[in-house]
Amino acid sequence: MKNKVLIVAVHPDDETLGCGGTLLKHKANGDEVHWLICTTIDKSNSYYETREKEIEEVSKLYNFNSIMHNLRLKTMQVDEYTMSELVSKISKVINEIKPNIIYLPFKGDVHSDHRKIFEASYSCTKSFRYPFIKKIYMIETLSETEFAPSTKEDSFIPNVFVDISEFFEKKIEIMKVFESEIAEHPFPRSERNLRALATLRGATAGCEYAESFMLLKDIQK
Repeated sequence: MKNKVLIVAVHPDDETLGCGGTLLKHKANGDEVHWLICTTIDKSNSYYETREKEIEEVSKLYNFNSIMHNLRLKTMQVDEYTMSELVSKISKVINEIKPNIIYLPFKGDVHSDHRKIFEASYSCTKSFRYPFIKKIYMIETLSETEFAPSTKEDSFIPNVFVDISEFFEKKIEIMKVFESEIAEHPFPRSERNLRALATLRGATAGCEYAESFMLLKDIQK
């Protein structure tokens, strides 16, 4: 049975940073893959039109199975929305797509947008309301996840690894579309650091390059 996958990206580029290779692998395996972007920059921002074109290009490179969903929440101001507003908006998209696999931001990410979207999204995974969701993962997003507080409850401790060796170079190609989001090392979202993290996760998984996740739920029949 083919999977129906939803990636909840707080900001455009989170999907590529956190699970770009895995999404490409899903597509190669014949799975449906859908993209939900939660935030957008203000239309008055000089970069707005460029960002919209970047999103369009990235969508084509992944060849998503639906028109990209965008909640267009105010970036870096997600905490201004009530939880009920966020849950309602996210729930609508989830019910429309009905994914059996969903990728969410890590609950301890340092960015408040990520934490709020995780909380709202996870509320939309209750089995009695969303019985189609069978697997829930949290992704690792460079520049957010590694800066979470170094406490036991906030640490990203991966327990699922996906071999993305075949897809890693395309992940880098897609990430480069977001020109304003990458820079040279030691900036966290540099090509060097993307490659280093994938190499580290690959070493754990016994392959060249890997992405890692925290599995929150796996319902098996």
